[in-house]
Amino acid sequence: MALPPITENQKLEEAARAGWLYYVAGKTQDEIAKQLNTSRQSAQRLVAMAVSKGLIKVRLEHPIKRCMELADLLQQRFGLLKCEVVPSVPGDADSVVGLSQAGAAEIERYAKSRQAKTIAFGTGRALRACTNELTNMQCPQHRIVSLVGNIAQDGSASRYDVAIHVAERLGARHFPMPVPVIASTQADKAQWQQLTHVKNVHELALQADVYFVGVGDLGINSPLHLDGFITQHELAALEAMGATGEVISWIFDSNGKLVQSDINQRVTSVALSTRRDKHVIGIAAGQNKVPAIAGAIESGMINSLITNESTAEALLHL
Repeated sequence: MALPPITENQKLEEAARAGWLYYVAGKTQDEIAKQLNTSRQSAQRLVAMAVSKGLIKVRLEHPIKRCMELADLLQQRFGLLKCEVVPSVPGDADSVVGLSQAGAAEIERYAKSRQAKTIAFGTGRALRACTNELTNMQCPQHRIVSLVGNIAQDGSASRYDVAIHVAERLGARHFPMPVPVIASTQADKAQWQQLTHVKNVHELALQADVYFVGVGDLGINSPLHLDGFITQHELAALEAMGATGEVISWIFDSNGKLVQSDINQRVTSVALSTRRDKHVIGIAAGQNKVPAIAGAIESGMINSLITNESTAEALLHL
């Protein structure tokens, strides 16, 4: 497998991250290697590079210092397995610039493994933006699996089916979820999920090595409403129930509890149960998404987070 070249800026950023973890956060080289998904020897070289390049003095001389401090605070506050915070775009706190590059870099860390991996994806605009930043690779050993259906109520394909775009960029096998995102009835959902190929995708998704998902808010401009998956009447009913956000179309309240709605009975997505053995990485940012992100963490549907500075600060002030 041909791996893409690593730029000097990428090397420096990794070195800065390793240096901060070692000298400021007090992590061991084994812990750094695990967090950066690399070998202990590579972690040691990155720490050494941070010193040799002058990134480490009395304090870390790198613009992502504040981001790493926020990430560490979020990780401790919410008990996250992993957290990355990117700089916010001045004047546009909701921008996915920076978020998409960080998400793509995290996806590529897994893609670079020569050992076969099963990588599962949800959907959403931020995740879709990540796919545009991925380097073209040839990784036929990996399997890319969809966690969520790719068909709207009218039969049209979802514009934000992330898994297929990731598979194309990585040259990997793709396992789509060929069902409606939200079935018309509970009976229809049961019929869809009895299909052999749908059951196979669900089983494969539950065995994934890592999960990448978006976090959606609820409201008139929410993706579920704008993309035609729920009506305005259903949206109003959900808000009356205290619904705050959604992850792969599972709708929850601010306490992270799934709302008792007929919609949650018709969602065909894989159920993301609370787990600590594998990373479920939420990629999301924006002031309107702060309650949804907090609810997603509380629900246990995500245990890792990639977000931006302004969102991180808002989460810490909840």
